[in-house]
Amino acid sequence: MSRRMPVTKPWVVRDYIKCSGCRLCEIACSMKHEGRIWPEASRVRVFMLVPGVEVPHLCAQCSDYPCISSCPSEALYKNEETGAVIVDDEKCIACGACINACPGQIPHMHPEGGRIVICDLCGGDPECAKICERAGYRALFKGTRSSSLNYDLYAKNPEEITKNLAINLYGEKGEELSE
Repeated sequence: MSRRMPVTKPWVVRDYIKCSGCRLCEIACSMKHEGRIWPEASRVRVFMLVPGVEVPHLCAQCSDYPCISSCPSEALYKNEETGAVIVDDEKCIACGACINACPGQIPHMHPEGGRIVICDLCGGDPECAKICERAGYRALFKGTRSSSLNYDLYAKNPEEITKNLAINLYGEKGEELSE
């Protein structure tokens, strides 16, 4: 009798405190998807809303995928093998409903317009994680989804993540800096 191994789905683990702001993830992503260095078209974006606090921002693969259910043209679907949200460019009408539905406002308009871009996990081998690991930062690294983690907690907008990270680094209202 053979046992079936549980199917593991990839996920990009985030350790925000380790992000140096180098933006290698944006470069690797744009090279993979656009064939050139074009950070504005990257599916992962690094925000620096507070000096010294960089936040890599990418799809969290929410438990209920609100972006998919919000799409009026059915251009978004979940890849069952990886769990990633896939955008059908032919069906996408670039209405932005998925952006508004996403708790982290993670999908964004491609710089040339006409379609939305969302992290597709590079088919299960995310380039952003590979380059971040190779560079030694490990702010992003490839992991597997676990039933014990609430992935919805990662679906936050950059402002909220930055605020929480800044408090973690500098304390509430910069108390450590004023002492």
